[in-house]
Amino acid sequence: MQQDVNQTATEQKQEQEQVNGQNDGQVQENEPELTVEEKLNLELEKSQEKIKDLENQMLYKAAEFDNYRKRTIKERAELIKNACADVVTSLLPVVDDFERAIDAEKKNSSDNASLVEGMELVYRNLMHALTERGLKVIDTKDQDFNTDMHEAIAMVPAPAPELKGKILDCTRKGYLLNDKVLRFAQVVVAQ
Repeated sequence: MQQDVNQTATEQKQEQEQVNGQNDGQVQENEPELTVEEKLNLELEKSQEKIKDLENQMLYKAAEFDNYRKRTIKERAELIKNACADVVTSLLPVVDDFERAIDAEKKNSSDNASLVEGMELVYRNLMHALTERGLKVIDTKDQDFNTDMHEAIAMVPAPAPELKGKILDCTRKGYLLNDKVLRFAQVVVAQ
């Protein structure tokens, strides 16, 4: 019985080889033999397609790099432009205190004119230095309420119809640094 199985396996192998041989013969008969020139033309076409693909990839990478370079230059300029924002923000309470001290001394009837004059000089120098760095006061006088620059801390009835939606009073100045809101102005708005 084992012999029959081995003989059957051998016969199957031989039949498979004959079929494979016939298939190989058929493939060879159906495919015409290419000349050397035709083979070279096919290789040339493939090489030219590959070159076009590589050129496209190179152009894409060059454009991508150029966009990256422009974006980093813009980000760096923005970073340099607003680098002092933290320092200026920390100085704003000092500016507020200076303004309050000057107002208090002016209201005080004592004979401290030289003190007030000195404080005003220091205040002007400080504001000049901050203004050179791009600091601007947000204008609130006779302005419409704008949520992009103002923070409403109170809404009061409008004394006149034309004042509706206008700022009546500013309780704390707001500031812009290079046209970006650094601190919102706290205002009282007519309703």
